Amino acid sequence: VPDLQGPRYVSPVPNGGFVVSEECGDVKVFMSSHELLCSLSSKYRHQFGNPAGVCVDRDGSILVADEQRRTVHLFPEHGAPVCLVSTGLRRPAGMACSSFGHLFVADTGENCVKVFKYCVRPP
Repeated sequence: VPDLQGPRYVSPVPNGGFVVSEECGDVKVFMSSHELLCSLSSKYRHQFGNPAGVCVDRDGSILVADEQRRTVHLFPEHGAPVCLVSTGLRRPAGMACSSFGHLFVADTGENCVKVFKYCVRPP
């Protein structure tokens, strides 16, 4: 996939495509054919500082760590973004989601992995 602006982190999405964060401040979603599906900053009118780690949860929502803003946002397929983590991160980088609703964030500012449990939908 050419013409990315400083690709950083990448994660597969359920439809066979992938999501990639870029140093220039955007996160792009690609289809399995490698064609651009959307830009999260355009689709959600969200301004990233410096997007880093990306992952996709069991519901197909995209989670993005913002290194500059020290946050983690969830971008559902439909609806507005949700800030999942707004405090306690110094320099979030790589992330992973478990099928049990756990979010693992590598915090390079504190040399550790932080584990969060979240539920976006009512149980």
